[in-house]
Amino acid sequence: MHKDKVRVLFVCLGNICRSPMAEGIFRKTVTEAGLADVILIDSAGTHAYHVGEPPDERAQAATAARGIDIAGLRGRQATVADLAAFDYVLVMDQENRDNLRRLGGDPARVEMVLAYAPDCGREEVPDPYYGGAAGFEYVYSLLEQAACGLLADIRKRHLRIA
Repeated sequence: MHKDKVRVLFVCLGNICRSPMAEGIFRKTVTEAGLADVILIDSAGTHAYHVGEPPDERAQAATAARGIDIAGLRGRQATVADLAAFDYVLVMDQENRDNLRRLGGDPARVEMVLAYAPDCGREEVPDPYYGGAAGFEYVYSLLEQAACGLLADIRKRHLRIA
């Protein structure tokens, strides 16, 4: 792990819908801000349902429509080492948070991703897996708001830039 970088991990249940979308959206946000060399971004799931699999096709379509290619990402399961290695461990919902807390490590380091989108009116990012394209579009909009708030927080707390 690169200790010279701010490390961000997005976590959902299976690492094929919400967290890879968050990874792709935040990577684009960071790249557009010219900070790709100082922020390391990853994603994982709390369960091993989809280890090694690419993101859900609907997640890929929602991000690709905005110029973000997440097709090369592969599902992986979060580990207790992740809880120590990442500066930000951001979960999509309370179930994800509870699952990570069972792993061990410092549970105080696990935050809800929408804490960085306080104006969105939600605390959790809904799982779009069992729905249609509209659910993925909604998740995209929530994660895009969180990406902007998260980058602002990283700039203020870690990079000392506004």
